[in-house]
Parts: sequence; structure tokens; C-alpha cells
Amino acid sequence: MDNIEEIIKYSQQLNLLYVEDNQEARESTIFVLEEFFDNIIVAINGQDGLNKFKENQENIDLIITDINMPKLNGLEMTEKIKAIKNTIPILVLSAYNESGFFIDSIKLGVEGYLLKPIDIDQFFGVLEKVTQKLKLKDDIDKNIHFLKEYQEATNSSAIVSKANLQGIITYVNDEFCRISEYTPDELIGNNHNIIRHPDMPASAFKDMWHTIKNKKQIWKGLVRNKTKSGKSYYVKTTVKPILDQHNNIVEYIALRDDITDIMNPKKQLDDAIKNAKEPLVVYIKLEEFNTLVEFYDNETVETIQDKITQYLEQNLPTLCKFEKVYQLGNGEYAMTQEKAVCMEDKDTFIKQLKEYQDTIKNSSIDIYDVDYDMSIIISLAYDNNQVLESSKLGIRELLRTKQDFIISNNFAQIEHDKAQKNMKTISMVKQAINDYKIISYFQPIVNNKTQQIEKYESLVRLIDENGKVLSPFFFLDTAKKGKYYSQITNMVLNNSFSALKNTDMDISINLSALDIELKSTRDKIFELLEENKQYVSRIVIELLEDESVKDFNTIKTFIRNVKDLGVKIAIDDFGAGYSNFERLLDYQPNILKIDGCLIRDIETNSYSLSVVKTIVAFAKEQNILTVAEFVENEAIFNILNKIGVDYSQGYYFGKPEPLKV
Repeated sequence: MDNIEEIIKYSQQLNLLYVEDNQEARESTIFVLEEFFDNIIVAINGQDGLNKFKENQENIDLIITDINMPKLNGLEMTEKIKAIKNTIPILVLSAYNESGFFIDSIKLGVEGYLLKPIDIDQFFGVLEKVTQKLKLKDDIDKNIHFLKEYQEATNSSAIVSKANLQGIITYVNDEFCRISEYTPDELIGNNHNIIRHPDMPASAFKDMWHTIKNKKQIWKGLVRNKTKSGKSYYVKTTVKPILDQHNNIVEYIALRDDITDIMNPKKQLDDAIKNAKEPLVVYIKLEEFNTLVEFYDNETVETIQDKITQYLEQNLPTLCKFEKVYQLGNGEYAMTQEKAVCMEDKDTFIKQLKEYQDTIKNSSIDIYDVDYDMSIIISLAYDNNQVLESSKLGIRELLRTKQDFIISNNFAQIEHDKAQKNMKTISMVKQAINDYKIISYFQPIVNNKTQQIEKYESLVRLIDENGKVLSPFFFLDTAKKGKYYSQITNMVLNNSFSALKNTDMDISINLSALDIELKSTRDKIFELLEENKQYVSRIVIELLEDESVKDFNTIKTFIRNVKDLGVKIAIDDFGAGYSNFERLLDYQPNILKIDGCLIRDIETNSYSLSVVKTIVAFAKEQNILTVAEFVENEAIFNILNKIGVDYSQGYYFGKPEPLKV
């Protein structure tokens, strides 16, 4: 304590026993002491002081006593009190400055010696030392109390063990024994390897020992252990080296929290699959789970998933002896078992699995007095070591094809092979960009009335390392998944605008809605339009729609701006895909390019013919030109010309090739 205010504030909380036989001295001294103590117990002689201490020993914090008193003098009383409670601080107050009294009082362990009458400065100095000692003791007592509380709380909730410098267990608490299924006698004296799971990597423990032993720091990590009966359990572990005052390690203490129940089910599933010799996985997904999420709140969705987990476990196929259904979230579940257990009779097992699926489909669960009808799709994988990945990919395939059951063996390998192929394609695209081998071929577009070429469509091509010219089929979709697609678009734009200088015909440039959403692509187009003002009227932008487009307003603004500059807009692949009559109101194109799927069988398919006639009639009414794609022969051309299509494009008139200058 650094100042008198703090000392007085602390001393006022103390209970003082003051012993003095002289009434006058007693009254004058109490007058002074009341400035420092709110609670003073007064005794009139040594015996009285001893009696009152015995009556109030739990409450008395400090004793101030005279020496010369009847019955018992101050030193005799002090000796008897110290025999009862040696830690009680005692100050001796006397009118005699005799060395004998002073030496005797020191022998008895008193805290200070004061002369009458009390000198405030001297008293304050002695009181400061006493209060510091009392406060330190009070702090220690509190810390010990709290330490016991913490120890009790820790022992009741955490899994605790201690080990010596060699890692031998020296202490375990009840929780450690409960979760490990071992008794203290079985654990103490053994290494922690007794509970170590064989799948825990040795590197984890190597890192732990390096941290706690060499670095003398706390180590934290997730540890998988095994019980006496061989079951797995997971603990979040903290290991601390206990150091002495010289920074030497005395022992190690480990605190663990059992997180088996809250352990990520995906992690548990992964571990179960890794531990199996030949694992089999049944992957399940709730149909219409997205609708479920939209219809119910999060709490209800979680409740439904939990109840479905219970229902799935209660009705498990008997042949395979599945032990657990792993709830993976997002309406997905999985079960795993050894292949040999399930596939001894493959046909019977698959039949039973489908019956299990039907049972679920024909059932409902009660959620807050509402019956929820369950319906699931199932993916089964049991070949090779990638069964989990294959089964997940099987679910993706079921969702794509809208089926409900699939055997998804080797799907992961197929996907891996596809990824390897994509990587090669990306590498090829990157090399072609670096070598300026992204080029444009141009396919003629013919006026049906004159049968003369009036336009060319710019079509991207890639020249590979062997000099082979590749169509977009071999690289463009893959490029869209990487960072090189926009670079391809920029090169095609450059090629197309350069072609304007080598022909008097219109040049059509394909752009997807996703291209236009990119600001860098829009900026590039406007830059080229500014540089080629004299050719702007011969530019046609063929807009190909995409279901993943996010910002229609940006696209509409772009169309309006380029049309203001004189560019013509065509809607590509009209009549199929995402293009529709409603979109025409937004884009107000100059040209409709009728999708080739309607044109190629127009000779034999009356439905295609009717659709094309409808498109042509609508276009003429709106003063929009029409172009038919995939015109492969004269018969198709004659039909198109007869029903009023304005332009034709296809192999009947010419294949894509470099523009002849």
C-alpha cells in the first residue's frame, strides 16, 4: 500500500482487540485508534484479553496490548494467545522503554513495539507493516480458496491427469477413469500410451513433447483416444509443464474436454472409413431440402433433421448391421460398414436398401403437430478407397438426373480423371494465350433472297502445340472455370475488330451475359468502339444468355449504350435455352438467331417448323431480322426461305475459316 488513505481504508475493515488496564490511558488511546479502526473490542487486563480473544478468535484480526497489567501481563497473554493462533499479529504498547521487554516481545513473535503515549507517525509506520502483512495473508487465503473452488470445478467437468518427467501417469481424476474405462490402479504407473488410439499420428505427440519439454510451453490439440474396450473418444487437450522457481520442469498436467458427442460428424465418418479394411458407404440426402429450409425456421429444420436421424437409425437394414447414422447437415446423412459384412449377398443387400428407402418415403414424422413426409435419395459406393467421395458425387448425379438411387462406384476416379483433363486443357489455353494462338475463324451469313454473303460470325479457335486448330468444344467451357476466359474474350474482340478492316461485311461477335457483367470486358469493348468509329455500324454483338447471370440491369444498360453508338444486337440461340420472348422486351434486339436445334430437323419435325414460323412471324411484326443457324442442305434452306427467314448460316454456305483478304 502506497499511501495513508489506502492503509486507513484497509485497517477500518479489521477487527481490533485492544487490552489496557489503565482507564485514562485506555480512553485516550481509543480516541486515537478510532481513527484507524471501526471495530474495536476492549479488554481491561491480560486475562480479560485472553478470554475475549478465545470468544472472538475467528473475527479478531489484530491485537494491541499493554505490558504491565494485573492477572496476566501483556507478554503472558501474548504467549497464551500465540499458542492458540500463532499467525495473529500483536503490537505491544508500553510506557517503559526497556530492552528486556523488547527482547521478550520479539521472542514471542509480536509485530511491533510502541511507546506510550502513542506517537501517530510511529504508529502509522508500524500499522503500515502490519496491514501489508495482513493484506498479503488475506490475498493468499482468497487465492487458496479460489484454487480449491477451481480444482473442484475442474475435477467435476474436465478429464485431468498428471505425469512425471518420464511421462508416467502419477494422478488421474474420476472423469479420466470414467471415460477411459480404466481404474486408477490400472492407469497410475503406466504411460499415456495405454489410452492412445493407433490412428493418432506419431507426429502429433512428437510436436507435443517438443512444445512442453524443450520449449516449456503449453501445448493444445485434438486427440483421439481409445477406451479399455476399444471404443474411440475425442478430447480437446491442454498439456502444461509445471515449473519451479528456477524454471525447471517438475511435472506435467493435462486437462481434457470430452468432445466426442459434439465432434464434427464428418470427422467421425472419415475416421470410421479410414479404420475399415474395405469400407462401404451409403450416402443419403433429403429430397426438397431447400424447400424445407425456406418453409421452416432454423430450429425446426434442426429438429426435423435430428428426428430423421433417429428414424433412419430405428429402421436400418438388418443385413448390413450399420452401427450409426452420421448426420452431416444440409439434409445429408451417411452410413458405413465393412464391404464384406454387407456384400456377401450383393443383390439381397441392394434390394433391402431400396426397401429401406421405400419405407422412409412412405413414412412421416410429427413436427409440432404437423406431419412431415420424408423422401430420400441414396448413393451407394463400395469399390476402391474413395467411397465417400464417390458416394457424394453420386448424390450430385442423382440431383442432376432427378433419379433416386445410384451405385456410384469409381465416380471419384472419373471425376479425378476429368479434373486432370481440365488441368491439361487449362495449361493448353494458357500456352495458347502466351503464344497469341487464340485466333478467329469467320463463318459466312447469307442473305436468303440474294444468296450473297452479307455478314460473318467471328468464332474463336485455338491452335495447340502441334499446330492443330481446335473448336471451342475442346477448351472454352473449361476456360470459363479458370482465370483465362476473359483473356480469350479480349483476344477475340481484337481479332474481330481487326477483321473489319479486311472486309466490307458485318462482323458478328459472340458475347455471353457473363462477359458483359465483367467491367473489364465492357471497358475493352467501348475502347475498341472508340478506336474504330468508322466501322461501328458493321458491328453485331450476338448475346448468348446464361442462367447464372446476376445483373440484368448492367446488361440492359450496356445494350442501350452500344446501340446508341450504332452497334446492332442479336439474340443468339433463340428458341432454346434461356432466351424467350419476355427477354426481347428487355433487350430490344435488331436480330434473332434461331437456335440450330430447331433448324437441323425442320424437314421432318412439324413441331420445330411451327416454332420457327412463330418466331419469324413475331420478328417481322417487330421489324427484327432473323438468322437461321445450322443450315446444312438445300432442302432446309428452301423451307427457311419459304417461311420468310432473312438470313442463313451453316455448312451449306460455308464452314468457319480464316477471313480471306
